[in-house]
Amino acid sequence: MTDPHRLAAESLTLAYGDRTIVDGMDLQIPPGRITAIVGANGCGKSTLLRALARLITPRAGQVVLDGKALHGRPSKEVARTLGLLPQSPVAPEGIAVADLVGRGRHPHQKLLARWSERDYQVVAQSLEATGITELADRSVDELSGGQRQRVWIAMALAQETDILLLDEPTTFLDVAHQVEVLDLLTDLNRDRGTTIVMVLHDMNLAARYADHIFALRAGRLVASGEPHEVMTADLIREVFDLDALVVSDPVSGAPIVLPRGRHHVTSPRATAQPLTTQAGSPDGPDR
Repeated sequence: MTDPHRLAAESLTLAYGDRTIVDGMDLQIPPGRITAIVGANGCGKSTLLRALARLITPRAGQVVLDGKALHGRPSKEVARTLGLLPQSPVAPEGIAVADLVGRGRHPHQKLLARWSERDYQVVAQSLEATGITELADRSVDELSGGQRQRVWIAMALAQETDILLLDEPTTFLDVAHQVEVLDLLTDLNRDRGTTIVMVLHDMNLAARYADHIFALRAGRLVASGEPHEVMTADLIREVFDLDALVVSDPVSGAPIVLPRGRHHVTSPRATAQPLTTQAGSPDGPDR
């Protein structure tokens, strides 16, 4: 396996018109790991992800890929390294699963060139890796939400990028499909070494599945580190304006956030139990 690509933001400022969304942010994406970006609505999570994918031109600062500014580099070169799965992507009406996945091969193809044996092989491997080979001839319109999300991930895999950026990959999915998609992304990270960066609303899923968390508030980075370092009651209060109890998840050993509300609180003075790396295991959570 080759050394993983390195993606970073340097003094990054992002704005829409006169409104600054991200202000002077510095961060480095851990290569070969799973990173979650968390924060309240409107804090700049999706805007940051779009800038990392070169969809937004910075007002100031820059996004750097392998030590070179991302903007100004050839589009196909970037597309062979970075893949983006946006929120609620829309497929062409009536398109078959295999055809949509095949569109991920575009960065590797020359203009008007015929498909190569490699193209067919990669599409087949992407369908297999996401468990949708039997759906190859089905219309994407006929699929469930979880199945469609697998198709989009397969298309990103067919792009053969080393870094995969995902904006809310579990949006509109039920709990079973959320876990299914996040398990799939974990498999991709472990089996292929793909660097995964995803925006997540669910703090507990972020803590369970991410190796590293960036917590944002009002366009600035307020915390960065492993889940047990970042997910504290003080941090939750600072980032989300939420009073919460943080305990150790008995399933994964990761931090789990239990919000306190005005109702249905049986023990208002309860304190968090000490976090352990994993219940019954000194080796840490199995992420």
